[in-house]
Amino acid sequence: MTGPRNLITDVPGLKVGNASDQELKSGATVLVPDEPAVASVAIHGGAPGTREIALLEPEQTVEKIDAVVLAGGSAFGLDAGAGVQGRLAELGYGFEVGPVRVPIVPTAILFDLLNGGDKSWGQAAPYRDLGRSALDAISRDFALGSVGAGTGATTANLKGGLGSASHVLDNGVTVGAIVAVNALGRATIGDTEHFWAAPFEVGEEFGARGLAHPFPADGTSVRTKLDALKAGANTTIAAVATDAILTKGEAKRLAVMAHDGLARALWPAHTPLDGDLVFALSTGQKKPENGLDDMVQLGAAAASCLARAIARGIYHATPASGDPVPTWQERFGT
Repeated sequence: MTGPRNLITDVPGLKVGNASDQELKSGATVLVPDEPAVASVAIHGGAPGTREIALLEPEQTVEKIDAVVLAGGSAFGLDAGAGVQGRLAELGYGFEVGPVRVPIVPTAILFDLLNGGDKSWGQAAPYRDLGRSALDAISRDFALGSVGAGTGATTANLKGGLGSASHVLDNGVTVGAIVAVNALGRATIGDTEHFWAAPFEVGEEFGARGLAHPFPADGTSVRTKLDALKAGANTTIAAVATDAILTKGEAKRLAVMAHDGLARALWPAHTPLDGDLVFALSTGQKKPENGLDDMVQLGAAAASCLARAIARGIYHATPASGDPVPTWQERFGT
């Protein structure tokens, strides 16, 4: 079953904040644990854009992070992480180095520079301020669709967006996912209303349309945003989280397994032109009792949550002037 919000913030100890600029058609999303969280990352796309990622590998020294940032803006959007870092430093957070505290804020970006928004920002891109604003807006509740990092996101045939979902395992452990969907490919089966993630849907969280039947002849044809776009112009960036106590190595495995959900929800996925990336966080509140078996269940739940979150982000997207593609609701909503 889902948690009470069906959001990643059903995982105890997490908050999310969003900041959007409708003229820019871009924004930033920050995921903040109440206490520093064990974290790692898995990158399976060929064109990632990142900040403070190498330290998340299990063999590196720093064990815990203070926040994770997802942002639009391509490389310019990495400034959102700096904005969050600066604000956290003002608030007294960070990794202690003698008398100094350095907030650890891994960041990933997506390319939304060709989505019809006004990107003429001059000498200074606005993402540092968007990052600070997102941090100041953190809450257990937040909107989905065209908000935060998903404000101007697109896929090959429909507008993308910010999605989230949660699941509570039989052992009481909670898993959640948050994602900004800006994929090279499609989240729907061909140009139908049916999401690839349909087998994982809970209730009517993204329209209850099920799988396409009969399956369209072009359902598995590869249609992408390659026309007029270049390498680095597409990315699905996500985070999964749990309250299960994990080591850094186990968090890495959770991130790897969660990528299965991305591949279940998008076609094609993990291309040379996508920056597909998944962070994994543990707020460390519940001790798993059955070792590897619990890890298998946890990873499967994370993948399912991520697939559902991808569909929910597109399902909740809203139209804006100059959008290059329609929203799902414009095409198929009632």
